[in-house]
Amino acid sequence: MLSTMQDVPLLISRILTHGSTVHGSSRVTTWTGEGEPQRRTFAETGARAAQLAHALRDELGVMGDARVATLMWNNAEHVEAYFAIPSMGAVLHTLNLRLPAEQLAWIVNHAADRVIIVNGSLIPLIAPLLSKLPTVEHVVVTGPGDRAPLDGATARVHEYEELIAGRPTSYDWPELDERQAAAMCYTSGTTGDPKGVVYSHRSIYLHSMQVNMTQSMGLTDQDTSLVVVPQFHVNAWGLPHATFMTGVNLLMPDRFLQPAPLAEMIEREKPTHAAAVPTIWQGLLAELTARPRDVSSLGQVTIGGAACPPALMAAFDKLGMRVCHAWGMTETSPLGTVSRPPAHAIGTEEEFAYRVTQGRFPASVEGRLTGPGGERLPWDGASAGELEVRGPWIAGAYYNGPDAEPLRPADKFSEDGWLKTGDVGTISPDGFLTLTDRAKDVIKSGGEWISSVDLENALMAHPDVAEAAVVAVPDEKWGERPLATVVLKEGSTVDFETLRTFLAEEGKIARWQLPERWTIVEAVPKTSVGKFDKKVLRRRYAEGELDVTSL
Repeated sequence: MLSTMQDVPLLISRILTHGSTVHGSSRVTTWTGEGEPQRRTFAETGARAAQLAHALRDELGVMGDARVATLMWNNAEHVEAYFAIPSMGAVLHTLNLRLPAEQLAWIVNHAADRVIIVNGSLIPLIAPLLSKLPTVEHVVVTGPGDRAPLDGATARVHEYEELIAGRPTSYDWPELDERQAAAMCYTSGTTGDPKGVVYSHRSIYLHSMQVNMTQSMGLTDQDTSLVVVPQFHVNAWGLPHATFMTGVNLLMPDRFLQPAPLAEMIEREKPTHAAAVPTIWQGLLAELTARPRDVSSLGQVTIGGAACPPALMAAFDKLGMRVCHAWGMTETSPLGTVSRPPAHAIGTEEEFAYRVTQGRFPASVEGRLTGPGGERLPWDGASAGELEVRGPWIAGAYYNGPDAEPLRPADKFSEDGWLKTGDVGTISPDGFLTLTDRAKDVIKSGGEWISSVDLENALMAHPDVAEAAVVAVPDEKWGERPLATVVLKEGSTVDFETLRTFLAEEGKIARWQLPERWTIVEAVPKTSVGKFDKKVLRRRYAEGELDVTSL
C-alpha cells in the first residue's frame, strides 16, 4: 500500500525560494575591513542568484551537471553561487584555497570543472595554474584585486558584476531528481590524493533541517550567525543552506579571519551565534584577553572540525559564550553529533561532562563501534573502537572522475556500506560519542593505548600553554611513546618538569602515560582546515628537526 502524500522533490531551489520570499528581509552582511559592511537582503540574494544562473547558462554555456568551482572567501557572492549553481542543475564545487597549488590543480582536473568563480584577492593563487587546467573554459572574477596575472589566460575572463548585470531576476528552476548531485567537496588529502564527496539535493535539504533543530544549532530569524568556518569546508557546515530555511541572518567575514577583526565584527554587528574550528577560538580568546571588547551578544559558539579542549570551553563560558561541541567530517555533510546535554544533567555537575563529549547522534545518523577484529562493541561508555556511521547525508562512496564508477575502498567503507570514520572512541548508553583519538594517531605503548587527545586537553588546561599536540614516536622498549609538542604563551618560562607534574596531579593522566619526550615549537602545524597536522610533527621528529628534551 502506497501513501497518499504528494511526491515533491527536496531541492536546493526550494530552500532558495523559501528564504528569498518568506524570509526576504533577512540579511547577508559581508565584512569589508573598513567602512560600512556590504549588506544584502535574502530577497536581493535570491534575485542575484537568478541573474548568476542566467549568466552561467546563456553566456558561459553551463548545461546539465557541469561542475562550476568557487575559489572564494565567505561572502555574499559565494552565497549566491551556493544557491544558483545547484538550483539550475549544475554542481557546485568549492575549492580549498589553502591547499598547495599542485593539489589544487589535481582536484580541479579530477572534477573536470568548466568554470571557476574566484575572488580578486585570490587571483595570484589560480592564475599560474590555468595552463594546467584543460577543462576550465571560463574564470569569473568578483571583488577587488589585481587582474593583471590573468592577462593571456587560456580561459576567458569575466567580471562577476558585469556578467550578471541586466539579466532577469527570476529563474524557472528545473524540477530535478532530488538524488542528483548538487555540490562536491574534496577531503583534505592528509594521506594519498584527496577524495571527492558528492552531496545530493536530498542530503543537503535533510541536513539543513537537522542543523535547524533545537538539539542541533537551534537558530531562528532572531539570530545572526557569524560563519567563520570556510565555505569550502563541508559547505560551511551547512549554515548557508540552513539559514535560508529559517531566516537566520548571515555575517560573512570575507578574508578578515584574524582575531582582531573578528573581535571587532562581534562587537559592531552583534551576532548571536558563530561557528569555527578550535584554533580560531583560541586566537580570539587571546585577543579578548589582551584587548577586551563587548562580545556579550555572542551567546552560542559551535566548535567542530577538531576536539575542543575543555579549558577553552570553560574560558568561553566565563565570557558568556556557551560552546556547543559538534563532530563531523567531509563525508558526513558534516553534522554527525551535537553535544546538547540531556535534561537530567542540566544544572548538575554532569552537565559539563556531557558538553565536552562530541555529542549525541541525531535521529538520521546511526553509529556503531568496531573492534580490532571487526567485532561490534557495546554502547557502554567504556568499550573503545573505530566509529562507523550511516544515514541519508553520509557518503556511501567517493567520486572517481566523470566517467568512472564510484570508489568504495575497503578501508573506508564496510561490506554492508557503513562509513569507517577513522575516529576511535566510546559511546554511552544514551548515545553520546566521546572520541579519544584518530585511529592513525593512537599511541600504542607496551600493548596499551594512550589517547593523544586526552594528553593534549590536559596540557592545554595549564595557564602557560597556548597549544599542545601529542604524537607517537618510536621507543625501543615500549614500541611507541608520546612526544609532547608545546606552544607556550608569550612571556612564559614554565619548564617541562613542571608541565609533567601538572599532568600527574589529581589523577589527570595515569603515570605510565606521562610523556618522557618534550619539545617547544612556535606553532603547531595545521592542515588546510585548521586541524593539527600530526604527520608533519612525526616527520620533523624522524628527521631530527625538533629540539627534544627527555625527562
